[in-house]
Amino acid sequence: MLASAERSLLRWLCARMPGWVTPDLLTLLGMIGAASVFIGYAASALDPSWLWLAIAGYLVQWFGDSMDGSLARYRHIERPSYGYFLDHSCDGVATLLILGGIGASPYVRLDIALLALSGYLLLSIHAYLSAKVCGDLKLSYLAAGPTELRLLLIGLTLAMFLLGSAPGMFGRISGFDLFVGIVAGILVILFAIQSWTVARRLAAVDR
Repeated sequence: MLASAERSLLRWLCARMPGWVTPDLLTLLGMIGAASVFIGYAASALDPSWLWLAIAGYLVQWFGDSMDGSLARYRHIERPSYGYFLDHSCDGVATLLILGGIGASPYVRLDIALLALSGYLLLSIHAYLSAKVCGDLKLSYLAAGPTELRLLLIGLTLAMFLLGSAPGMFGRISGFDLFVGIVAGILVILFAIQSWTVARRLAAVDR
């Protein structure tokens, strides 16, 4: 939903980026943002105010993760194989840090957060396999991509800060557990549907 506006913003930022800022530096910045998200969630068990660090971490992670490839393309210094490998390797670690942090917080059970992590990584595996066999890297589903997902998680984090971690109407399963669990289920279902669709198309091509 935000892809067009995001591309325009990234082009504007690339044109104003100092020469000493490199794509690798931006990749490192994105990982620092992901680590900040983890620390913010984990430390929120001591004080909910740490959730603001998690929110700031999402913004830093978006900036680094979105700008590294954009800047390389803007300056015509792309390294396709290196960039593809490094970017998606970092994406996997960043996702682990973010959802691991959510599970380490007092708001969402660790097992439910890890289920969401599994669903996201399954979709990532599907995307990378499809890029290999179909030549099409699909990073958005249901009109939402990584940027929309970050905004959703920022909204969830604000709700954590405002509503707290006290037991809700669902007893041992909090509303946050239920929300993350539903998202996890959607991710797994999307993986199954997309895998079935691509497998049928490939079977027809290879017949």
